[in-house]
Amino acid sequence: MNNNKKKKIILLLGDILILYISLYTMLGLRYLDLPGLDSWSGHFWPFSIIFIAWIIIFYISDLYNLHLAINNEKFIQKSLKSIFIASLLSAVFFYLNPKIGIAPKTNLIIYIVIFTIFFFLWRRLFNWSLNSYLPKLNIAFIGYNNQVKELIESLKQKPQLGFKVALIASRHTNEKINNIPAVRSISKIKSTIIDKDINTIILAASLHQSKELRSALFSCLPLKVNFQNFSNFYEMITGRVPIEAISETWFLENLSEGSKRTYDFIKRTYDLILAIFILIVTAVFWPLVGLLLKIENKEAVFFTQTRAGKDGKNFQILKFRTQISLTNNPEPAKHNDSRTTKVGNFLRKSRIDEIPQVINIILGDMSFIGPRPERPEIIKKLEQEVPFYNERLLVKPGLTGSDQVSGEYHSPSRVDTLKKLQYDLFYIKNRSLYLDTSIILKTIATVFSRAGV
Repeated sequence: MNNNKKKKIILLLGDILILYISLYTMLGLRYLDLPGLDSWSGHFWPFSIIFIAWIIIFYISDLYNLHLAINNEKFIQKSLKSIFIASLLSAVFFYLNPKIGIAPKTNLIIYIVIFTIFFFLWRRLFNWSLNSYLPKLNIAFIGYNNQVKELIESLKQKPQLGFKVALIASRHTNEKINNIPAVRSISKIKSTIIDKDINTIILAASLHQSKELRSALFSCLPLKVNFQNFSNFYEMITGRVPIEAISETWFLENLSEGSKRTYDFIKRTYDLILAIFILIVTAVFWPLVGLLLKIENKEAVFFTQTRAGKDGKNFQILKFRTQISLTNNPEPAKHNDSRTTKVGNFLRKSRIDEIPQVINIILGDMSFIGPRPERPEIIKKLEQEVPFYNERLLVKPGLTGSDQVSGEYHSPSRVDTLKKLQYDLFYIKNRSLYLDTSIILKTIATVFSRAGV
C-alpha cells in the first residue's frame, strides 16, 4: 500500500471518528449530562445509517482527494456544500421514519454545527501533521524535461502528498533548478543520493542510451532506495498518463487486455441492466422534453451523428437536440456555444440531453464509462497531431469518463485534447469495477453541481 492510500484511509477513519465524537458531544450538550447507555444506543444506530450516506457524499464530492484536501477556498466550499446536502438527507430520513423514537429536529441542528466545527479542525490538524510532523519522502529525478518540471511544480503546491524533491540529475542542468540541488556528473549520483538521504529515484531519462548511467544507478541498489518509472509516478500524482514520456513499449507492458475478459463481461452486464432501468424510468419524460424542444426550435427532437466506437467501428450516437442545425456550422460544440438553445442549455448542464445514449449502450455501441465518443473525421485529423490518439479506441466510448469528472473544462485545442487523452489512457490502463464505481459517483456529483459541460 503506497503512502497516498494510507493517508486517504487515515482521512476516512478520522472522518468516521469525528462523526461519532460529534454525536456524543451533541448528546452531552443537548441534555447537559454525559450520555447514558440508553440515550447513546437510541441514537447510535439511526445516526450510523445516515453516517454511511455522509461518507458517500464526502467521497463523491472529492473530499478524500489529497490534491484537494488542503483547506483552501475550493475545499471549504465543497465541504460546506457536502455537509448541507448530507444534512438535508438526514432530515428527510428522520422525518420519514417517525418510529425511530427520537426527536431529531433540535438534535440534528446542534449536531450539524458541532460536526462542522470538529470536521474543519480535524482536517486542519491532518494537514498540519503532514506539513509539520509526518516525514516527507526525499525523491530524486534522473533526467529533466518539461513534464518533470510540471510535476515538480505540482508537488511544491501540494505538500500534503508527502514528497520533497531533493535532487535532480541531468547533464543539461545548472547546479540548482528552482532551488533544488542538481548534479550533472554521473559519477556523483551515488554520493549525492547518500548525502541527500534519497528514498525514491524517479527514472525520467532513458537508461537504454547510457551504459554509464545504468551502472551508476545499479550501484545504488545496496542503498535500499526505491526505483520508479516516471510515467507510473506521474500517473499516481496526476491521474493522467504522460503522453510525451511513453512509447509503443508502454502499451505492450501496461495494457493486459486478455486479463480484462471477466471485467468486460461484468461491465457489459451492468451496462445493460442500468441502461434498461434508466430507459424505463425516464421514458415517460421523453415526450415532455420533446415538446419543449419543439416549442423553442422546430427542428428534429433527436440529434444523431456518426461517431467512432471500439476498434474504429462507426455508429450513430443519439442525443436530445440542444443546438440549432449545424448544417452551416459543422464545428464541434464549444463551452457557452452561441448555437445552444435555452432549453438545450438546461439539458446540457443537467446532462439530460445524453439520456437517449442509453439506447446506444443497450445496442452495445457504447458503455457508461469510457472515453468521450468522437467524430471519425476529427479522429483522423487528431491522429496526425496527437501521439497515440487512436489508442483511445481500444475500449468502447462512454457516456461519462475520467476526463468528464476531472473538474476541468477542456476545449477542442491541441493542448486540451492532449490532456483529455492522458485521462483516457489512464482509464484504459487502470479500468476496474472500483474505478468505474468511483467515476459514476463523481458523475452524479458533477450533475448535481451542474459543473459539467
